Amino acid sequence: MYLTWPVVLVVLGGAVLHAGWSVLVKSSGDKELDTALVHFLGGVVALPLLMVVGMPPTVALPFIAASLLVHIGYFVTLAGAYHHGEFGLTYPIMRGFAPLLVALASSAVLAEAPSAFAWVGIVGITLGVALVGLAHPGQTLHHRKALVYAFANALIIAVYTIVDGKGVRATVAAGHTSAAYVLLLFVVNGLPYPALVFVRRDAAGRRTLLDYARRRWPLAALGGAASIGSYLTSTWAMTRAPMASVAALRETSVLFAVLLGTWLLKEGFGAQRAIGTLVIVGGVMALRLG
Repeated sequence: MYLTWPVVLVVLGGAVLHAGWSVLVKSSGDKELDTALVHFLGGVVALPLLMVVGMPPTVALPFIAASLLVHIGYFVTLAGAYHHGEFGLTYPIMRGFAPLLVALASSAVLAEAPSAFAWVGIVGITLGVALVGLAHPGQTLHHRKALVYAFANALIIAVYTIVDGKGVRATVAAGHTSAAYVLLLFVVNGLPYPALVFVRRDAAGRRTLLDYARRRWPLAALGGAASIGSYLTSTWAMTRAPMASVAALRETSVLFAVLLGTWLLKEGFGAQRAIGTLVIVGGVMALRLG
């Protein structure tokens, strides 16, 4: 397996989709709730599509079960990160450092040791994501609880990336499409995080939650569909290229989220983000050469 330009372009397209629903959450007044809505409505969108595509083979079910368990930890740490820290601090850490962890595990778990160029690309994208995403890096160490949750979340993202990558490969090897695996995963993952957010709130908070959901559900449904498309592209790519390279490429979504935020939310860009962008582009080129 090696990374071709068509695969690169497909994964970058998925990263744009991921950035789209991330900006939706970033623009929200209640990031926990919008994230919950996106996951719930993603499951709602996935269900009829799964009925069309069909169920994945039985060989995929243990991977989906394992991914569901891992995702519960993901949701807990995600809620903790958003509760104790700002989106602009926690999101780049969660998304940016996971590919590095996938790469470190690749040799032992996947027998896919990255080449020297691939390592340059993975480290470059991780560094670039940190530069682009962390608007105020000097303040980072003052948010210790948020950092603990964010780095724990990055570790969990790395774990479910490997689990789902192996699950999709098993699904395709059994003669099914990667869509069958991903759609079932979205269906079963549609309830845990919304349930967690619901349980964490008091009666007044739950009434506010329902009112908020009635207002935001069309946008959240669009975000859920974008999330499905993003994960479909990345898992499909993992059947054709090394997981560590695909995982790193997918997290360029942080760059696209910043660009969309600059355009739609009128956020600043600045020299730090410009340097980070160049580092990410260099990382992508190094991955392709690797």
